[in-house]
Amino acid sequence: MNERGLILGIETSCDETAAAVVERGARTLSSVVASQIKTHARYGGVVPELASREHLRAIVPVVRAALAEAGVALGDLNAIAVTAGPGLAGALLVGIAYTKGLAAALELPLIAVNHLEGHIHAVLLQSLPHGRSVIDDEPALALVVSGGHTHLYKVRRQERGAWSYRLMGRTVDDAAGEAFDKVAKLLGFGYPGGPWIDALARFGNPKAVPFAFAQIKTKAHLTGKVARTKAAKTAPIANLDPRFMFSFSGIKTAVLRYVELHGLRDEARQRAARLFAPGVEARPPQSREEAIALCPQQVIDLAASFQCAVVGDLMKKSFAAAESLGARRILVTGGVAANRELRERFSAEAKRRGVQVDFPSLAMSTDNAAMIAAAAWPRFLAGEFAEEKLSADPSMALGN
Repeated sequence: MNERGLILGIETSCDETAAAVVERGARTLSSVVASQIKTHARYGGVVPELASREHLRAIVPVVRAALAEAGVALGDLNAIAVTAGPGLAGALLVGIAYTKGLAAALELPLIAVNHLEGHIHAVLLQSLPHGRSVIDDEPALALVVSGGHTHLYKVRRQERGAWSYRLMGRTVDDAAGEAFDKVAKLLGFGYPGGPWIDALARFGNPKAVPFAFAQIKTKAHLTGKVARTKAAKTAPIANLDPRFMFSFSGIKTAVLRYVELHGLRDEARQRAARLFAPGVEARPPQSREEAIALCPQQVIDLAASFQCAVVGDLMKKSFAAAESLGARRILVTGGVAANRELRERFSAEAKRRGVQVDFPSLAMSTDNAAMIAAAAWPRFLAGEFAEEKLSADPSMALGN
């Protein structure tokens, strides 16, 4: 075993089979991702059973490709890291079973990583050179926003490079990315929905439909109860500040009512039939002409208004949480962090406030294994290795 600090990361929490080799938590030597989008697109969302099956098919060739791209052999590794949760139980188990066997055969330590922590390290891996943090002495705020999660965390670097996380807020129902997917499906577009809505929004009027978010209030009957969400287990509702809580089920319902009121449902069904016809390779529009050919201006304006409202809500609560912490840096990560409007508006508001905002690259925004290997490095240094009984934890929490 060499002393390069090479960690093989493996990620199988949802519909991406990924493997990567990262050196000392800071230098990505390889990152390979096998996407399942085509498998799930026809269903308008991820089918857990199909996801597990595709992970079984892809995991060995993906790992081989990651090692080859990095120019290393299994014997060069110092540790193996795997996503232990949160995520789909069957999908997580594929990665865990594989890495447990591989680690045992190679007599290497196995490190269990929280998927949400991995997303945060996707930003740190790229924005903080060689693992040296510019936020050593002060907290930062992290917004993890994806198809399964919308969470706000206070992030702080501890001694020996370890990181601490404290939950500040999160969705009480749908995640932001889930709302994008469901609205896109409702309008007859493809999966994942984020790229479709974002592409259409460029050519629409964001003020055409006046969406609004109601203020979330703490209710006595919810004291001690966790939120109704498919994301990770977190603190009970009463323990979090309602100013930093999100809810996206209401705007999803508002879009549905708008579609029904304006007679757009049949037109959406016809569009979906065209996009998902055999042999059709559907892609989001790249120009106004393509957008108009795909759907009427009314639908384009609806998409623009929906996106504008969601991004505005994410901004409002993220900057409020950062201000409450006195944080001068915001880390925005997860699949929705690839959204064009979100990046533009967050960057503009951060500049106005004199706050630093960091995003991962577009490739690192979605699920990948480099972020898992990067998050594993501080645990490797601390000797925090997984036990033999490690299993999937679909509702794994992060922080306190």
